[in-house]
Amino acid sequence: MLRTIDNSHSRLRPIRSPRRVAMLSVHTSPLDQPGTGDAGGMNVYIVELSRQLAAAGIEVEIFTRATSRDLDAVVELAPGIVVRRVIAGPLQGLTKAELPAQLCTFAREVLRTEATYEPGYYDIIHSHYWLSGQVGALARDRWGVPLVHSMHTMAKVKNLLLAEGDTAEPAARIIGEEQVVDAADLIIANTSDESAQLQQLYGAEPEQVRVITPGVDLGVFRPESAGKGPARQRLGMRPDAMVVMFVGRIQPLKAPDVVLKAVAELVKRQPELRARLVVPIVGGPSGSGLDSPHALVELAAELHIDDLVSFVPPVDQSRLVDYYRAASLVVVPSYNESFGLVAIEAQACGTAVVAADVGGLTTAVVNGETGVLVQGHDPVDYAHVIGRLLADQQELARLCAAGAMHASQFSWARTSALTLEAYRSAAVAIEAEPLAVAT
Repeated sequence: MLRTIDNSHSRLRPIRSPRRVAMLSVHTSPLDQPGTGDAGGMNVYIVELSRQLAAAGIEVEIFTRATSRDLDAVVELAPGIVVRRVIAGPLQGLTKAELPAQLCTFAREVLRTEATYEPGYYDIIHSHYWLSGQVGALARDRWGVPLVHSMHTMAKVKNLLLAEGDTAEPAARIIGEEQVVDAADLIIANTSDESAQLQQLYGAEPEQVRVITPGVDLGVFRPESAGKGPARQRLGMRPDAMVVMFVGRIQPLKAPDVVLKAVAELVKRQPELRARLVVPIVGGPSGSGLDSPHALVELAAELHIDDLVSFVPPVDQSRLVDYYRAASLVVVPSYNESFGLVAIEAQACGTAVVAADVGGLTTAVVNGETGVLVQGHDPVDYAHVIGRLLADQQELARLCAAGAMHASQFSWARTSALTLEAYRSAAVAIEAEPLAVAT
């Protein structure tokens, strides 16, 4: 049986819904293309949640850092959603290590924006990632409104599951995350595992954490009734291709090298597969992967599979859905994922997933029912699973169908409704707390 998600989270008394939310995203803009630089699942999360909140009549203002003079300072993302590009530091991209020095300036500009309105303009602050949480903590105390925070990733967790060749997160980030946990009225965790990590590693109180899984745009990411053939035709693939795909940012944390090594092992064992294997790697360099942007291309050549591999730059959703639909299976071998949006998107398109048995992927993929979870990151193990599934088309079809059903539980409408409940609960919590608000 597939797992059913329990929607009965809130037991606190309901209060007035917020009219206006200040959404904070310091280090990456929701207007950036996911899969490039630091843009990824968090960008999708912010955009889709904001769309649903706006559809419910709640105004959303998203604060992010300006990186170019050529971009407008204020942009309407959609009706009811405004993106404000705040000038904080040089008008260029900065690494996450460089951004803490700009937090004071960013916070000052956020406070200045609020000061142009009547008091009480924003009802809720929702910050994303620890850098934004630092700004949100200051705004919370200044405005006297609740701070709801989404971690998305956590340094302590990443350092426990560090990819080979990756760089450990610095102590400054760990301290910063601990401060945000202390300051937040409510923290949204993507999964029960993340909730437990917040409590065990960061000392969050159980009542302070609300588990709300992210969603997927089920209107975009859905199977094609005619099967995989039409998508493969649109992408120039053979109808009988065996398509083993990776989607995500190219960095050690996401382990795209495991996919290439697994494919190399697979064709070593079964040379006849070479004629039909197609291996799209969809995404761009990010994080520590920027240090060696061509490493994956060079690895494919070293493994003698460069004739099978195609490197596809990040694409928008209308194109990405074709890749998902065309794939025989999608491999997600990450060392850690707070949720695993790629895994849900793939399943929503009717494609089975082979994923690492870590973090949020254990929620996104039902092992043996919608895909296969693999212990560790040994390419030989992945090659074994991939080869077995490609050889058993009946089993693969069963996983694909079950995956689409499983993914249908993860709608952004559901995520938004539960997030609104969290906002109301946070408001109850801050009302009950004596708080000296600066005037």
